[in-house]
This record gives sequence, C-alpha cells and structure tokens, in this order.
Amino acid sequence: QVQLVESGGGLVQAGGSLRLSCAASERTFWLNAMGWFRQSPGKEREFVGTINWSGSAYCAGSVKERFTISRDNAKNTMYLQMNSLKPEDTAVYYCAASSYYSTEASDYNYWGQGTQVTVSS
Repeated sequence: QVQLVESGGGLVQAGGSLRLSCAASERTFWLNAMGWFRQSPGKEREFVGTINWSGSAYCAGSVKERFTISRDNAKNTMYLQMNSLKPEDTAVYYCAASSYYSTEASDYNYWGQGTQVTVSS
C-alpha cells in the first residue's frame, strides 16, 4: 500500500513562496507519475501539475509560470515550489500517485491527506 504524506503548507502573504513536499511510504518506481491537485471550498478538485519517473513535468497553464514540480526518487519525495503566490492559490493541496502520466484526478490511485495553503492579500 502506497501512502503519501504532504507537508509544507501554511499561511503566506501574496507574492510569497512556499514549497510543498510529498513523501511516499514505499518505493513508487512502479508508479509512472506523481501529481499535485488542489481544491478550494465550493470548487472541484483542480489539476496543478504532474511529474513522471524520469522527471518530465507538466504544470497547468494557470500556474506554470510560478510553480515548479520536482522529485527525488532516492527519497521517494516530490516537491511543489510555489512562487509569486496569489490569494486565488488558496486551497488544500493534495499529492497523488498514478500509473499514468495524466492530468485527470480519476487516473490517480493513491492520495495524500492534503495540506492547507492560505495566501493573504
């Protein structure tokens, strides 16, 4: 069973930065991709970005100029570096793991518990 644990969320002022981490409990080499999603109250879960085993990353258009995804396979950890944060980035951020390099939440089999990111104006 793969368990994912996010950390690094918190309160930050607009324009600030945060780095989220997602640690996997076991080797995820057999899983092709890991991803980040976010959800704010009253909204559907939104794709943020994904990265495959070889490090090829893709971020949603709304964040790609500000967010960067990376992973350290030796540490079974994925990161989301978020810069120039905006109040509209406020959400619970989830990491997920999938056998598919995908932007669709339904393709992800394993999910973390989420970490809250709040950006104040």
